[in-house]
Amino acid sequence: MELTVGPNQFFWKSDQWAALYNDLADAPVDRVVLGEVVCSKRLPFYQDRIPEAISTLLAAGKQVSLTSLALVTLKRERKLTEQLFEMGVGIEVNDLTALAYLPQDTAFSVGPLVNVYNESTLKWLAAHGATRICLPPELPLKSIQVLAAAAKDLDVAIEVWGYGRIPLAMSGRCYHARLHNRTKDNCQFACDQDPDGLEVHTLEDQPFLAMNGVQTLSDSYACATHQVKALTTAGVSALRLSPQSEDFTRLCHLFHQRMGGALDADTFAANARDLGTGMRLSDGFLSGARGADWSGS
Repeated sequence: MELTVGPNQFFWKSDQWAALYNDLADAPVDRVVLGEVVCSKRLPFYQDRIPEAISTLLAAGKQVSLTSLALVTLKRERKLTEQLFEMGVGIEVNDLTALAYLPQDTAFSVGPLVNVYNESTLKWLAAHGATRICLPPELPLKSIQVLAAAAKDLDVAIEVWGYGRIPLAMSGRCYHARLHNRTKDNCQFACDQDPDGLEVHTLEDQPFLAMNGVQTLSDSYACATHQVKALTTAGVSALRLSPQSEDFTRLCHLFHQRMGGALDADTFAANARDLGTGMRLSDGFLSGARGADWSGS
């Protein structure tokens, strides 16, 4: 299997954002998706650095795609979506409204925020030009096996969420702005204070979710280390890793070693936990009774 790095879900300073892609040029990953998937208000802070990041990654031999927004609500966001197809690289669609701007006979990929839950949806997307689909993170292994088999007949590559906080929902309301008693239009970019999302606890002080501007995420970090063999056997083409602010390129190296057989699942998990303070891992969507379950010790 290949390794894909998905778009950064969080709001980082421009230099930190650019450093991620400079580092990924030397990381053992095959494909990188970049751009803004959560909030269009963040884009101007690093938009002028996207062409340089693309050039750096292409020069390093990586496959590169740009993501569409996950929730398009404004006229300027529709314009931004249309402009994506003028950038000269592949496009990952995370909102099907982007297909309205797709030039005829143009191939594209589909991100995990599009609900591809059955073979009919997969066939419809393939008929419209989809060549790669990252399945939604909440699908169990049995469903992935069925969809991977159907995708093989359609010559569509299948990706599965391999690591990172799972995107659960998008909202028209900004949770970070509300927390700071601000409106969405005057958020003052409060989300930049939480480079990996803000943890949300229950009234009993138990970890529950994480919030990231208009996005709701899982509190735990989904990790498919225990399912690498099963996913390979199922015909999955790539695992997707979602960026985090601490030691992300080290994480990419750990996954590369795990997939090559140099690390077993538990050793990988122990090393991954060391890269983030208080990090909890989960793989329940793949093989457990609840999404927050974990196969390891």
